Amino acid sequence: MQTLDIISVNLWQILISLANLLILFLLFKKFLYKPVNNMLQKRREEIDGEYTAAQDANAAAQSAKAELEDRLANAKAEAEGIVKEAADAASIRGDKIIADAKAQAEGIIKQAESAAELTAKRAQDDIKTQIVDISTAISEKMLEREINADDHKALIDSVIFKIGDDNDSNI
Repeated sequence: MQTLDIISVNLWQILISLANLLILFLLFKKFLYKPVNNMLQKRREEIDGEYTAAQDANAAAQSAKAELEDRLANAKAEAEGIVKEAADAASIRGDKIIADAKAQAEGIIKQAESAAELTAKRAQDDIKTQIVDISTAISEKMLEREINADDHKALIDSVIFKIGDDNDSNI
């Protein structure tokens, strides 16, 4: 019966093995499990902190993005307003410049018309003066002598010749 000795159970050996197992378990728990568990807990807290920081940064970025989009929209609206105001001001200024130019042109035209009227009046006065002078000269010549047809023709020719000389000297 040799087979029974191989399968036999030794109670002391089982108790010593259990005691060794219990001692090893307590040693591992004290020296390995707690430090490893503490290290894992710290790492878990760090990762949670990083996740929280990343979520906060993401929220801040989203709010900054929304604020920038609002600013951009406001800036676009303000730029459009400024461009519209500038265009309106340029249009008003252009209309004013055109109105001033028309007023100046009308003033120049009126001055030219006045100068032309004055020149025409002076020419009429000069003509009247020349006619009076000619009439006076003719009257003087007629009074000096009695006129026959040949004398009359000669007198008219001399007056016409004198008028031609006077006009040539006035030019």
